[in-house]
Amino acid sequence: MDCKKSLEDIEKAVDELIDENQIVPIIVEGEKDIHALRKLGATGEIIRLNSGVNLIDFCDKIAESFKEVIVLTDWDRKGGFLCRTITKNLEGRVLCNTYFREVFARHTMIKTLEGLPHWIDTIKEKVREV
Repeated sequence: MDCKKSLEDIEKAVDELIDENQIVPIIVEGEKDIHALRKLGATGEIIRLNSGVNLIDFCDKIAESFKEVIVLTDWDRKGGFLCRTITKNLEGRVLCNTYFREVFARHTMIKTLEGLPHWIDTIKEKVREV
């Protein structure tokens, strides 16, 4: 893995995500994911999926409130299931952006959003040492 290239791609995606989040809410799995995005600089609306509401009702509520969302579930098996389920349930009602999830999955060696800030810091150190 080319650490420098991966870091550049991730930092570019994070910058784009922060910009996009100014107008488009991000759907994440839990509270730690919200903290990770805030640490990365996201200041827009972030919606926590695990809030005690079933997935269908959650999607209906999203469809009532938004025309577009960024789906940023973890890129592990459970996160993949949640992403597919959300996008399928919102299909035709809400535009679901999964681009950032795909970039993070492709360019990192981690599986969770909450680990992204630490991963970026670690790779920055590694690149600096080279």
